Amino acid sequence: MARNWGNGLKAVFDYALTAVGTICISPLLGYVAYRIKKDSPGQAIYDGNRLGKNGVLFKCYKFRSMYINGDAILEEYYAQHPEKKQEYEIYHKLDDDPRVTPFGQFIRRTSIDELPQIFNVLLGHMSLVGPRPYLPNELEDMGEAAEVILQVKPGITGYWQVNGRSNVDFESRLLMDCWYVKNRTLWMDMKLLWQTVGVVLMRKGAK
Repeated sequence: MARNWGNGLKAVFDYALTAVGTICISPLLGYVAYRIKKDSPGQAIYDGNRLGKNGVLFKCYKFRSMYINGDAILEEYYAQHPEKKQEYEIYHKLDDDPRVTPFGQFIRRTSIDELPQIFNVLLGHMSLVGPRPYLPNELEDMGEAAEVILQVKPGITGYWQVNGRSNVDFESRLLMDCWYVKNRTLWMDMKLLWQTVGVVLMRKGAK
């Protein structure tokens, strides 16, 4: 009963704060969309599939930070730098990713690329705070941790995001997300949101 009550408060907290925040940052959203389209051809918003609560797939919105022919660019990059493929297998991210556009590098470092996820919160796909939204092809690598992590909605920010981000390997990220799910409270969510502000301003662990 206590957990259900807490979930209800979390939902109210998510919707109220996100609704107000969306209005406040709407000029920024418009400007970023304009800069993305000016920087390279393609849509401003990317909507890739992610694993939601109970493993249900949803379209996760992000500002596009990559060239539209990113897959071809990456294959050519791996051919020239085969050691980078191993880096991706460890971190599930690349340092100096060749697919990322010049403006995309900026919005990634500042986490602005994730701002459209506020619409995922309003649609009920995500929470402000939660585990990271995992890719469908990462499900097998998640192993038994998936049973814990997928009990809740993924978040725009979370325990992993304020404790290392891209500097943390995939296995450690899974442990952090599992710990959050098992210990989450509304007070913890508020604390993590506040810590996120500092992490973003310091650009700590962002790639």
